[in-house]
Amino acid sequence: MELLENQMKRYNWEQSQIASMKNYIARFGHGSAKLARQAQSKEKTLGKMVAAGLTEKVVGDKIVQFYFPSCGTIPPPVIMVQNVSFKYSDTGPWIYKDLEFGIDLDTRVALVGPNGAGKSTLLKLLCGDIHPNDGLIRKHSHLKIARYHQHLSEQLDLNISALEYMMQCFPEVKEKEEMRKIIGRYGLTGRQQICPIRQLSDGQRCRVVFAWLAWQVPHLLLLDEPTNHLDLDACVWLEEELKTYKRILVIISHSQDFLNGICTNIIHLDNQKLKYYGGNYDAFVKTRMELLENQMKRYNWEQSQIASMKNYIARFGHGSAKLARQAQSKEKTLGKMVAAGLTEKVVGDKIVQFYFPSCGTIPPPVIMVQNVSFKYSDTGPWIYKDLEFGIDLDTRVALVGPNGAGKSTLLKLLCGDIHPNDGLIRKHSHLKIARYHQHLSEQLDLNISALEYMMQCFPEVKEKEEMRKIIGRYGLTGRQQICPIRQLSDGQRCRVVFAWLAWQVPHLLLLDEPTNHLDMETIDALAEAIADFDGGMVLVSHDFRLISRVAEEIWVCENQTVTKWKGTIQTYKEHLRKKVMANCEKLRG
Repeated sequence: MELLENQMKRYNWEQSQIASMKNYIARFGHGSAKLARQAQSKEKTLGKMVAAGLTEKVVGDKIVQFYFPSCGTIPPPVIMVQNVSFKYSDTGPWIYKDLEFGIDLDTRVALVGPNGAGKSTLLKLLCGDIHPNDGLIRKHSHLKIARYHQHLSEQLDLNISALEYMMQCFPEVKEKEEMRKIIGRYGLTGRQQICPIRQLSDGQRCRVVFAWLAWQVPHLLLLDEPTNHLDLDACVWLEEELKTYKRILVIISHSQDFLNGICTNIIHLDNQKLKYYGGNYDAFVKTRMELLENQMKRYNWEQSQIASMKNYIARFGHGSAKLARQAQSKEKTLGKMVAAGLTEKVVGDKIVQFYFPSCGTIPPPVIMVQNVSFKYSDTGPWIYKDLEFGIDLDTRVALVGPNGAGKSTLLKLLCGDIHPNDGLIRKHSHLKIARYHQHLSEQLDLNISALEYMMQCFPEVKEKEEMRKIIGRYGLTGRQQICPIRQLSDGQRCRVVFAWLAWQVPHLLLLDEPTNHLDMETIDALAEAIADFDGGMVLVSHDFRLISRVAEEIWVCENQTVTKWKGTIQTYKEHLRKKVMANCEKLRG
C-alpha cells in the first residue's frame, strides 16, 4: 500500500510538471529570444523525463462482488431426508444407508468427509439429479434449488460472450446495459463481458457461472468446491458474502479456513453414515475428537466387563449352587448388555501419506529470470514486463494475485511450456522440473487401472507389488489401485497424478492449485510432504491454510510484474478483507 501511495504521489507530481512545461512551451515557444530559449530548455527537460520513463498511473483495485439476490421465505420443513439409501448400481457398494436429516432456512451446512464418502453424491440427491434406491427426499413445493459444481464451466458455450450467454439465459432482462451491470458485480470487466468465453481464464469462467447461478434466485444453494479456480480476492469476497447468507447453503470445500468463516453446522459423512454437528469446522474437529475419546473409553470399559463376566461364567458356571447362581446372574447381565447394543470400537482415520523422493542437490543458480517479458499474441496485452528474479532449491514461494494476472503463465514460463517474447530464463543443465496443474488428471487413460498406468510410466519398476506399495503411499487402497481409473473420484485421480509426478524425482515442484479435488486429510499429507521435500517449490493456491504451512515468501503477481509481499499470507488475507469491505462501502454509497 505504501508503494502504491508513493507511486501515485510521484505520478501526480510528474503530470503537474509536464502540464506546466507544455503550457509554458505553448505560450512562449514563439515569443522573444529569451522566452523562446527558456521554452526550448523546458522542451529538452520534458524529453529527458519521457526518455527516462514516466511513472505509471496507479490503477485502482477492481471491485469484485459476489451477490445473491433475495428469494423470499418459505415455511419449514424446507427439505427432509428420510431413511435414504443409495448406490450407483445393483452390484455396486452402498454409498449411504438409512440417512435421516432435515434442513431449514438460515442454515449454512458444510459436508465433510474423505474422498469417496459421497459428498458430491449427496448434493446430486438433494437437487434431484439422481434419486435414492430406498427412502424419500421431501421438498417444499415452492423450493428453488441451484447447484454449483466443478464442471459447470465446461458446459458454457465457448463461442459466445458472457453477455450473450446471460442474455440468452435471462430473457426477462431486456437491456444489455442492465445485464452488463449484473455481470460486472461478479468481477468481469467490460472487455471480459464481450469477448468469446474461450478467451477467459478458468477463474473468469467460474464467475460467469456464479452470475448465472445467483440470478436463478434459489432458496437452496448447493456449492461443490466453489473456490476452485477463484483467485484469493474472490475467495475472500465469497466468504464475506456467504457469512451472512440468510437462505439455505450446503457447501463442500477442502478449505478449512473458508469453512470456519461461513458454516453454522457440519455434516460428517463416512462409512455410509452421517453425523450432524453444530458450529464451524474447528468446533467440529474438537467435538468429534472428544466424542471419539469418550467412545473409546466406553468401549474399553465394556470389553473389560465382558471379559471379566465371561471368565467368571467359565470358572464358576458349574461350581457350587451359590457360585452357579452368581454365574447365571452375570450371564443375564451380559445378555442385556449385548441386547442393548455394545459400543463400537473406534476405527482410526485412514492415514494418507504423500512422499517426494530425495532429488539430491545442484549448485545455485538453479533458475535465473532475466528481463523477461511475455504476451500470448502480437496484438495481445503484455502479461509481464522486464521480470528479474532467481529460484534455488531452498525457494518456497506462493504466487498470489487476481485471475488473469499471470500466475499460471509464470509457472508455464519456468518449466518451458511457453517461452518469453523478450529476455532469458536460464536453467541449470541438470535441473528436473515437475509441474502439477488442474487438468493433468484429464490426461489419464480412464480405461486402465492406476497400477497399470504407473507400470507403463515407470517400466524400471518390474514388480507389481513394489509399484502397489508406491501407489499406496498416496492414499489409494488395494481395490482403487486395480479398478479402471474412470471409477475413481476426482480426488482419487489426483492422487494417481501426484504419484506419477513425485516418481519423476524433480528438483523443483511447480504446483498450480494442487488442492482442488483433495479432501482435508490429503491436503494435510501434501503439506507435510512439501515441508519434507529437499527441493524448491513455487505454489499457486487459493487455500490460505496450505500457503501458511508451506510458503516462506509471498509474491504478488499484478500489473505486469511480480512483487514480494512484506508480510505473511494472513496479513495478505487481511489486506484483501479490508479491500473487500472498502469496495462494499463504495457500492453502497
